[in-house]
Amino acid sequence: MSAPLLFRPSPDAVYGFPHAKRVARVDSPYQRIEVWDTPQLGRLFTLDGRPMTSTGDEFIYHECMVHPAALAHPSPQAALVLGGGDGGAARQLLRHAGIGRIVVAELDAEVVRLTREHLPEVHGGAFDDPRVELLIGDAARYVEAAAPAQFDLVVFDLTPPDSPAAGLYTQAFYQQLKRVMSRTAAVSVHLGSPYFHAERIARLIEDLRAAFAIVRTMNTFIPLYGSLWMMATASDTLDPAALTAETLTERLAARRIDALMHYGAAMHAGLFSASRSVRDKLSQFLKPAS
Repeated sequence: MSAPLLFRPSPDAVYGFPHAKRVARVDSPYQRIEVWDTPQLGRLFTLDGRPMTSTGDEFIYHECMVHPAALAHPSPQAALVLGGGDGGAARQLLRHAGIGRIVVAELDAEVVRLTREHLPEVHGGAFDDPRVELLIGDAARYVEAAAPAQFDLVVFDLTPPDSPAAGLYTQAFYQQLKRVMSRTAAVSVHLGSPYFHAERIARLIEDLRAAFAIVRTMNTFIPLYGSLWMMATASDTLDPAALTAETLTERLAARRIDALMHYGAAMHAGLFSASRSVRDKLSQFLKPAS
């Protein structure tokens, strides 16, 4: 039986799928996990009613969260995914042949179980690859106990800051994270919609700027999220926005990365270019960069 599946990106906005069909539901110790079928975006899953990823457009989010930062690094060898229990970020990281180790630190084992069962296209077998280590537990505790200077890339594939992941979006955690990052490393973070979450995005950007020397924002439309969506890269040494199309083309070819569905060298610069309307939205809350 179909039922409306509605999302509220802000208190005064709603969108969704009027004829969705719920396939599965689990109430884990941490959150409510639901899997839905939709005519428009195929199968998707939600956490506490928030849209997470769908088989119809997951490549937009995961390709943009991984490849701009990964290609900014000349030779990434190890990556850490915070969250990422659906395996989509790990799958994209595995495209970079030089990466020999990927740690996925996911809080909720039920997210992994349900998405492996119901959305296998998203992980694409990533968790069966020997280069991927899946750790179930608190990502902050893992980072606190981890050996220093081991990760070249860190992907924040987490729920938003107004969720149980709030403690990972702080300057204190960023400093802990920098301890386990190599000298030439980058972080990738999703921020939210500039039309619904401008104040939150500004706060996240300012915290990243306080912790990292180089912070760049990206934006692209993600159908499941119903809006233009912003992400950021942060690093003390790497600047993805400075990469030329020629350099990107060379690195993609050298790493034998092809058949991407959304991201590519030709549109890389556009990701890092915000429209005037987006800049105006953020300027209401964002302090000028020093």
